[in-house]
Amino acid sequence: MFSDKANSIFQDVIKTYKVLNTVDQPFTNKYDKKEDLIAHLLYRKCWIDTVQWAYEDIIRDPNIDPVAALKLKRMIDASNQDRTDTVEYIDSYFLDKYKDVTVKADAKINSESPAWAIDRLSILALKIYHMHLETVREDATEDHKAACQKKLDVLLEQRKDLSTAIDDLLSDIANGDKYMKVYKQMKMYNDDELNPVLRGQK
Repeated sequence: MFSDKANSIFQDVIKTYKVLNTVDQPFTNKYDKKEDLIAHLLYRKCWIDTVQWAYEDIIRDPNIDPVAALKLKRMIDASNQDRTDTVEYIDSYFLDKYKDVTVKADAKINSESPAWAIDRLSILALKIYHMHLETVREDATEDHKAACQKKLDVLLEQRKDLSTAIDDLLSDIANGDKYMKVYKQMKMYNDDELNPVLRGQK
C-alpha cells in the first residue's frame, strides 16, 4: 500500500535527522528522482517538515534575541513556501500517474488532493515521534507520561485512519471513481505584487 511506503520513509527521515539533530546539517536525499520520483518527493517533504518543527521550537524560546528571531521568522516563511511547493510537486506526480484513467460519469471529487493528505501524514509522523519521547522522558512525572501515552494512542489511531483514507483515495482515483482537481495555493504574502507592504518597497 502507498501509505506503508510513505510512513516508512517519514520515519526514516526523522531518524536520520535526529542523528545530528541540528537545523544546520546538510540535506541529502536518499532517493534518486529518476529511479523513484515519489520516494524522492516524500523524503524531501518530511525533511522540510522535520527542520521546520525544530525552527518552531527555537523561535518559541522566550529569551531569543529579537534579531535572531526575525531571521528565523524569514527562514520559517521560506520553509513554508518550500513545503507548499513540494506538496504541489507530489500532486503533479499523481496527476501524471493517473492522467490516462477513464473517469466514470458519476465520479466525485475529493475535498482535498492526495498530496495535502500526505502532508498531514508527514506532520503526524513528527507528532508521534515527539509524543513518544514524552512517554519515556526520565525527568517527567508519571502523570505526565500517562497523559502523553493517551495522546500517543490517539495519534497512532489517527495515523492508521489517515493512511487508510489515503490508500482508499488513490484506489478510487485509479479506478475512476474519483478524480483529481488541484488548486494551486497562490500564497500572497511572499509575492511583491500581491503583498501591499512588499509592493510599497519597490
